[in-house]
Amino acid sequence: MKVGKIKNRWLIALAAVGIHISIGSVYAWSVFTNPLQEQFGWSLSAISLTFSIAILFLGLSAAFMGHFVEKHGPRKSGLVSATFFGIGLIGAGLAINMGSLTMFYITYGALGGIGLGVGYITPVSTLVKWFPDRRGLATGLAIMGFGFAAMIASPIMANLISSVGIANTFFILGAVYFVIMTASALYLERPPEGWMPEGYKQQVASGAKKPAADLSQLTANEAIKTKRFYYLWVMLFINVTCGIAVLSVASPMAQEIAGLSAAAAATMVGLMGLFNGIGRLGWASISDYIGRPNVYTAFFAIQIVTFLLLPSITHAILFQVVLFLILTCYGGGFASIPAYIGDLFGTKQLGAIHGYILTAWAAAGLAGPIIASYVRETTNSYAGTLYIFAAMFVAALAVSLIIRLDIKRLKAEQSTTENKLAS
Repeated sequence: MKVGKIKNRWLIALAAVGIHISIGSVYAWSVFTNPLQEQFGWSLSAISLTFSIAILFLGLSAAFMGHFVEKHGPRKSGLVSATFFGIGLIGAGLAINMGSLTMFYITYGALGGIGLGVGYITPVSTLVKWFPDRRGLATGLAIMGFGFAAMIASPIMANLISSVGIANTFFILGAVYFVIMTASALYLERPPEGWMPEGYKQQVASGAKKPAADLSQLTANEAIKTKRFYYLWVMLFINVTCGIAVLSVASPMAQEIAGLSAAAAATMVGLMGLFNGIGRLGWASISDYIGRPNVYTAFFAIQIVTFLLLPSITHAILFQVVLFLILTCYGGGFASIPAYIGDLFGTKQLGAIHGYILTAWAAAGLAGPIIASYVRETTNSYAGTLYIFAAMFVAALAVSLIIRLDIKRLKAEQSTTENKLAS
């Protein structure tokens, strides 16, 4: 990077939010379901498959393009994301005009999904470098944008569909998101090597603050040979599987267990997006103070209790409060993982490692809804599903405790090396 004026790190964070709030609109996908059924008579499962393809390609492109992000920097990879996502949406509009479901899968699902994956990991590793003092907050800010996006996009999409039709809605969204993402990508850049924010730099120089030492500095290919990489993968997989499953059946489950009306359940689903976003910023910020291992242990302990209690809660408001708490843990899991990766593997290739870890999301996106609907159909009740997920969280809690042994061992090795160097 040329020596010159250092960019404002809060504007870098805003640019990251710009990308995430655009691609996060994928979470408002369900707005298109009924209009597509009415216009073409496509089955619900055929339409839902589009979303599954998009999430699958998100995970795959995040894994395969992580090295591209590290090599070419956030600006180029942000532009790649804007191009794929924009073309995916505009192509989806063309597919609607042609009445072609296959083309819809290719455009919105595959091309849009590639834009999603690259866009998701692009700003995160950059933000971690701009916020050495508040890693969790930084990644929480960007990933919060992804969580909140559906709340903002849903009403806009619904209004556009009713006023200009489905195809034109995709054309408008494609153009608008392309502009927002391109402008955001052009502002993104990495800080100079070893850069620290002013106040923090003085505190470090005076000895008042000690920069958090990463346990190692590994490349992505070195990271995937360690046990702790797979511990993180399993924890994210379980957290996302159970969260996505609850998201996919929240409305009918609330009506069955707590007796909510269809309208009340729809309002609850909208509010779930809000708590998903709050959890992303809140838990990630808390992790700066209590540490990432403690936050993940808290996620799993909270969710074991809540998933066991949920089937027996018939009080409508209490049921929703418990569900919202679960959603904060779901969002918080996404937002805290990049900072956890930085702590354990360093920032050398954080984007690429984050990409590999996100394959857990792709796998969970397929597993969660399938498990939820299968158990519901075989047992004729949502209670069985919730008990199965509680058992999965017991396994996740065990992993969150096992990873601490690995962290303890690495800290001991680090301390021995420092002592040898000092002597």
